[in-house]
Amino acid sequence: MTEFTAAHLACAPAEAVKPLRLLLLDVDGVLTDGRLLLTDSGEEIKAFHSRDGHGIKMLIASGVRVGIVTGRSSRVVQRRAQDLGISLLVQGCQDKRAAVLSILAEQGLAPREAAFMGDDVIDLPAMESAGFAVAPADAHPLVRARADWITEHGGGFGAVRDLCELVMSVQGTLDDQIRSAYRGDCSWAGG
Repeated sequence: MTEFTAAHLACAPAEAVKPLRLLLLDVDGVLTDGRLLLTDSGEEIKAFHSRDGHGIKMLIASGVRVGIVTGRSSRVVQRRAQDLGISLLVQGCQDKRAAVLSILAEQGLAPREAAFMGDDVIDLPAMESAGFAVAPADAHPLVRARADWITEHGGGFGAVRDLCELVMSVQGTLDDQIRSAYRGDCSWAGG
């Protein structure tokens, strides 16, 4: 178990994390730092943190599905989702609550089996539709006030990894995923 997870585990209600089978994420301010970088030609540039990506891959490997629900549309988000093995992708979404409820119905999941991480007030309806609402450390104050759990790191700087590790830790899969990630590459001190 990482130091982060051990320190934050007491702050997260295990009973809300244990049944999670789906993690839904906003993009700007969650998977990125929220800044919108545009070139003169209008091309959008986004920076994603590699540790968030590895956390997502480990979470998927542990059996938890991951999806993206975002208000903007971007080819770079589609590419990042493909790179990470995320097939649940809703872009250009103005009603995130409806999107979350639709995904839950399509996946045959109850709200208590899903988490949603958002950073701004537009995400609140989606967060309220999921059983576990999460905000990055640098989310808007109203979002942090309504979140069930707040990550240690900010959006685009490891917030998603924080959540992935929390879920795997509570569900008992984190150590196996870390061992699997480093199998044959180096020895892992955790056993």
